[in-house]
Amino acid sequence: MNVIEINNLTKMYGKSRGITDISFHVEEGEIFGFIGPNGAGKSTTIRTLLSLIYPTSGSATIFGKDCVQFAPEIKKEIGYLPSEVFYYDNMKVKDLLKYSASFYKKDCSKRIKELAEIMDLDLNKKIDDLSLGNKKKVGIVQGLLHQPKLIILDEPTSGLDPLMQQKFFELLEEENKKGATILFSSHILSEVQRLCNRVAIIKEGKIVTVEKISTLQENNYKKFKVETKAPLDPNYFNMSGVNNLEIKENITSFLFRGNINAIMKKLADIELVNLWIEEPDLEEIFLHYYEKEA
Repeated sequence: MNVIEINNLTKMYGKSRGITDISFHVEEGEIFGFIGPNGAGKSTTIRTLLSLIYPTSGSATIFGKDCVQFAPEIKKEIGYLPSEVFYYDNMKVKDLLKYSASFYKKDCSKRIKELAEIMDLDLNKKIDDLSLGNKKKVGIVQGLLHQPKLIILDEPTSGLDPLMQQKFFELLEEENKKGATILFSSHILSEVQRLCNRVAIIKEGKIVTVEKISTLQENNYKKFKVETKAPLDPNYFNMSGVNNLEIKENITSFLFRGNINAIMKKLADIELVNLWIEEPDLEEIFLHYYEKEA
């Protein structure tokens, strides 16, 4: 069963682009990555999904129900963390969270305490005394306090220090084990790589590809770094499958996709001092997708 289904979703702001013809689905129980540079249309897609703004055309369903028609009902089961969090300043954290919890027909006080403890958040502080990172923690607790079935996170780690990010990821993995489906939007590839099973890549308001993370890594590239006694002729690796070739003195690096034997034959003919072969990270794969599109 698909928890989220998006079909040809388009949102125009007058004549300027929001998102165009977005389609993808998120399966129940998965952690799905939604990735692209800032301004690519991630937040617009999410806000349209949540009926905070309305689509120009196309449609989306959550739990099989139309996002616009059943918005109030759907929202009871969703936890949402926007990329920017804004609050009434003179409230205490615990009052704000109590107020948030009052929208759900369940007692959330125990869960609020647990989450505040995990995220190291002082419930007695006033909102306007909090740092950016602590405001973000309030947003995280607010998004998770009612144990939602679907968690939608828009650039959730901005403002969190590395230790907190780590705790936050563990918390998400925990929620996912309990059965929550997660849509995780980010422009930081390592986060998505770490958490997600599948990923949709968005660029300039359009979906470039939807792939399993494992497929992105496998079918793609190997990263070669070759050290030789003398600099190589730039044309030596001029063959199909070689990309992003760089030569710095005696070190040649490139990405390779294709028959590994062909490249090994090439390597066998040179005097090597050293050789490194690695999996490229998504950053590099990503750049390639963008270049291919361009």
